Formats: sequence, structure tokens, C-alpha cells
Amino acid sequence: MLSVTRKHANRPTQILVRTLFSPPTRGRQSLVILGSGWGGYEVLRGVDKKNWNVTIISPNTYFNFTPLLASAAVGTLEFRCTVEPVRRYTPKVSYYQAWCDNIGNANLQIYHHFKHKTLTCVAATPPVSFGSSPPATPQPFSIKYDKLVIAVGAYRQTFGIPGVKEHAHFLKDVKDARKIRTRILECLEQANQPDMTDAERRKLLNFCVVGGGPTGVEFAAELHDLLHTDIAQHHPELAKMARINLYDVADSILGTFDRSLVRYTENTLRRDGINLHLRHHVEKVENGKLFIKEVGEVPFGLLVWSTGLAPNPLISAITELKKRDTTSRVLTDAYLNALNVDGTPNPDVWAIGDAASIESDPLPATAQVANQKAKYVTKTLNKLANFSHSHEDDEQSKNAHVDEPFQFRNRGSLAYIGGWRAIYDRSKAAGDGENTFMNKESGRVAWLLWRSAYFTQTLSWRNKILVPTYWFLNWIFGRDLTRF
Repeated sequence: MLSVTRKHANRPTQILVRTLFSPPTRGRQSLVILGSGWGGYEVLRGVDKKNWNVTIISPNTYFNFTPLLASAAVGTLEFRCTVEPVRRYTPKVSYYQAWCDNIGNANLQIYHHFKHKTLTCVAATPPVSFGSSPPATPQPFSIKYDKLVIAVGAYRQTFGIPGVKEHAHFLKDVKDARKIRTRILECLEQANQPDMTDAERRKLLNFCVVGGGPTGVEFAAELHDLLHTDIAQHHPELAKMARINLYDVADSILGTFDRSLVRYTENTLRRDGINLHLRHHVEKVENGKLFIKEVGEVPFGLLVWSTGLAPNPLISAITELKKRDTTSRVLTDAYLNALNVDGTPNPDVWAIGDAASIESDPLPATAQVANQKAKYVTKTLNKLANFSHSHEDDEQSKNAHVDEPFQFRNRGSLAYIGGWRAIYDRSKAAGDGENTFMNKESGRVAWLLWRSAYFTQTLSWRNKILVPTYWFLNWIFGRDLTRF
């Protein structure tokens, strides 16, 4: 069976696990989904629950609509607008707030001959301790499955730079957005104290962003909007002292965008007073201090870190599947089946999202790619279930899949750059031979595309109502500056 080995007292100890059996559902196979991000949540939404006994395992009880996190971090939107609850689909679907620690110590291929496979998980919430008893240790449990979708995503890349995890803020989850919003308001209220000197205020109101990708640029733009609207109205002197600095090791920001759009964005940000520091290298981070190789010590009140992706610990622990050397992402074939270490596709395991990459055609780790892969896998699973019901004794049913391999359709890239302006780039799609109505756009037209795209992509009717409502309310009344 698949098991988890943990270390105690510097020696490995085998932990017994309890097995959770799926409810007895005649004629339905067990599908387990790992992760509730752009990949896992889309599979959860679209898979036929009547034909699959579905279990989803994720440390989060929600799906993050990541493009709106920067807006939530500065109060343009409220946090509930950026999440969709996983439990919307229970009790038809079994959900456990947990993470998968490891997928076995034996080759996954041996399980193809068995009816059920097993993976081992650990609860993400700490167990309750009663009275004076010592804190309980989360006990692993195992889940049986017939088919598995790995969509665990990735972590933020820190490149091993000392102090980043301890003193920087990330922007990958709604909890990160809450911490950033709290910290911004803390800096403003502390700087407003009468015993602060102007030099101390400038240090506290120096906001630093490391990483010139879409997330870093959008957060810097949203923060600029906050400082030059609501903060300028309520704290005019503090707004004049505030500075936004964006650092990146590359020669330009937004490396995946068209060069003309990059130049437009850089000129726009500089005109707005956002300082771009390109070809700068961070050496270490201390409490309130950023050490840059080219300029030395830089004090800050808030540091937001957005420099790419690092492999999920689960993916790092898997030894039975083939992975790409440069990124450690699980390799798949064109049908998104994970590849075993010998290069053969595993018909019972799919890998999608930031945790996976197609061997023959690597695609960027973006929400758009993860979402399209999830829809493809959903279509495969639904066809497989229908085929199995109509061919119960047919060996071909074991390997049924969608006839055509996965093909990514580039819908274009969007980025907000502040002041009701954005950029839109679909030039690479046009370069692949697609007919596109609009390849590149910038300014107010792109901003309308940006808002309309994210409004239409929000998944529930609840958020389709909440998002434009908060946009309208904050336009009329301004952002809420209370801290609680």
C-alpha cells in the first residue's frame, strides 16, 4: 500500500494510517482530485457526479480567483469576491481539508492490476486537545481511488534567499491578500503617529515589490491607485511621502508580453511615480530591510514577493513519475496522463495545472493553461464513465479517452497597470495561425477588456453580482480604510 514515513527523534518511523472507504455506490468508480485551484476546482465543477464517486482533497476549503487578489489586497474588492467554496458540491462530493503527503514508495505501475489504489493524506487542521492533555498529532488517513487527478499547484519561488519567507508577503492566496491589506493600513496608522519623524515615516511608507511579472505589476498599480485616491484624500501628507519600488533581475518587466506593450507599461508606471529598478539582485531580507546587490540596504514598511513558482512538496516527494529537470513539474503525454519513470503513460493518473507539464510541448504555468487542461480532463473522465457503463465487460473501456490530444488555445494575456488602464496581448496566438480580432491593446479599451473578462470568468452568480457591485460602491464612496 502507499504509506507515509515521517522522522521522529532523527530516525524514520512508520505511522499507521486509517483507511476511509468511499460510500458503497454500485457501478461508480472512485475519482480523487488533489487540489482546489484552477485545475482541481474546474474538474470538480464539470465532472459527472452521477457517474463518478468524487472525493476532493485540499488544504483550502475554497478556490482562489487569483486575478482579483491584488484588488482585494488594497480594498478595491472584498475578500469574499475572490473565492468560491468547495463545499458547494457536498454532500454529492466528499471533501477533506487535508493534503496528500506522499504518493507511495513503490512504482505506481504495480497498482494497475488492482481494482483500487490508495494514497495517504494528513489533515490540514490541527486536532483538538482537551484539558491538560498534550497537543495531539494529526494522524494520517488513506483514501482509495480508481482514478486520480493531481492538481496541487505550486509554491512561491524564493531562490533560497535568506529572510524572504520570514519577512516578505506573498500574493497567491486570499489569506495573503488579507495580510497585505492589514500591513498597508498598519504602516499608514503608524506613520500618522505624532512622535514619528519624517525620516521614519518615509522608511515606513516605502513599499517594495520584488518581481516584474503580472502579479507584481498589478499589485504595484493597485497600490498606486489606493495611495493617490483614498490615502491622498484622508492622509494627504502621508501620500506625498509614500513610494512604490519594483525590483526585477531582468532587463524589463512583463517578459511574456509584446515589447511594445512592455514599453508602454514601463513608461506609464514611471509617469505615475512607480520606481522601476531593473537588473537588480536581492541578496537577503531582514525585518524592515531589503539588501540589494547594486544599491545596498533599502528600508521598507511592506515587501511583496512575486518571483515565479517552486515545486509543491508533494511533487518533490514523488519518485514514481517522470519530472522535468528544470522545473520539477510532473511530465504528461498529450492526453495529460502522467508519465511513469520509464516514460509510459499512466492511464489512471492525470496531472494538470502548475504541478504538471506536457513533455512534448511545455506550456507556461498560468491559470489559463490550468483551466483549459482541467476542462479537457473533465471531458475525458465523463466520456470514460459513459463508455464504461455501455461497455462494462469490454477491455477497451479501461483505456477510453477523448480522441484528440489536448491543444491549448491562447485567449491572450491581461494586466492592469493603474489609473483605469490595462494591456491586452494576444499576438502570440496570431503568430500560431489563429485569426484574432484584436491582437494588442492598451489604455482604457484594454481596461474594459480586463474588467469584462474577469467579470465573466467569475464562476458563481453570487460573485458575478458582488464583483461589479463592489467596483461601483468603491468608485462612489471610496475604499474602506478601517483596520480590524
